Amino acid sequence: MPEKCSWAYHSQKMMDYHDNEWGVPCHDDKALFERLTLETMQAGLSWATILNKRETFREAFNNFDIQTVATYDEAKVQSLLQNEGIIRNQLKIRAAIANAKAILAIQEKYGSFDAFCWSFVDNKPIINEYTTMAEVPAFTPLAEKFRNALLKEGFKFVGSTIVYSFMQSIGMVNDHLTTCPCK
Repeated sequence: MPEKCSWAYHSQKMMDYHDNEWGVPCHDDKALFERLTLETMQAGLSWATILNKRETFREAFNNFDIQTVATYDEAKVQSLLQNEGIIRNQLKIRAAIANAKAILAIQEKYGSFDAFCWSFVDNKPIINEYTTMAEVPAFTPLAEKFRNALLKEGFKFVGSTIVYSFMQSIGMVNDHLTTCPCK
């Protein structure tokens, strides 16, 4: 019987995310913004924590509507900092707003955030052949290159590990183990 990536067995939410989203190519700017924001929020925490708060994040961040989040003011930041259902980290919340603004600028410049992101892999997912989770890197030189480009475009709170996790999340990189039926 094929064995899924070990982290998928943590909970039903993790299994659903693993089976239906992680490593699956995503090309919708709004979904890309959500995934980047969630990866940013996850820094220093478990992915299970983020998935458990995902619906509240969607409510708090206007369903990740990029244009709306880009207009958030100081009152909205303070309101989000009081929301116990999300990660109440001021730097991460402000990064989400800055990143929404950066995505709008990228849409003007490149046509879409999708086109910008996927240009780093020539619009074709990188499919790695790892046999154990220990082999999967925290980041790669490509993630570092992508990170630097994001920073240049005005993104905040996008470390190399966050960017690599984002790349995995949106299917730019498929790091499902070779034994995983989701490969």
